[in-house]
Amino acid sequence: MKQRAAEVQRKTRETDILIRLNIDGEGRSGVETGIPFLNHMLELLAKHAAFDLTVRATGDLAVDYHHTVEDLGLVIGDALNRALGDRAGITRYGWAVLPMDESLSLVAVDLGGRPYLVYEIANRKKRIRDFDVGLIEEFFRAFVVQARMNLHIAHLYGQEPHHAYESVFKGVARALRTACARDPRAHGVPSSKGVL
Repeated sequence: MKQRAAEVQRKTRETDILIRLNIDGEGRSGVETGIPFLNHMLELLAKHAAFDLTVRATGDLAVDYHHTVEDLGLVIGDALNRALGDRAGITRYGWAVLPMDESLSLVAVDLGGRPYLVYEIANRKKRIRDFDVGLIEEFFRAFVVQARMNLHIAHLYGQEPHHAYESVFKGVARALRTACARDPRAHGVPSSKGVL
């Protein structure tokens, strides 16, 4: 069976990003963004989605992390969209209830082609070391637009910010793993419209 994979490169005056994504992978990753916390989150995403993911990103980090984080969302989303192709035979929907110590997140995904993000985070901490965790919403907003997907993220509770965002990324990973899976009972595109 043909593997669903894509390679996307995007170069601007602010960032230079190369993504290789294989949906039908084993959870292997090689991630270098220049932002250690984001490296860790993307490695978790690959591992728990069972995607093979290579990320090579350089950006104007001396200015701030915003351009790099947002552009990574755009390029990873684009790679996912390309790897899914016409989306025929996929499960389409996925969800996860993901605990991480004292934190709990609910995540739901629809790969139906309509970009929308709902993002609710109970944890009110602003930073993990020098990383502004508010940028994670920007990452996911860019990701859903380019991936053509509906994503609901609800972090319900948890005081430790690292645990909070780890539960979010692992929840997204598990929901994507289910939604991207091939459904042996499905024929064609999973929509009554006949197209996604």
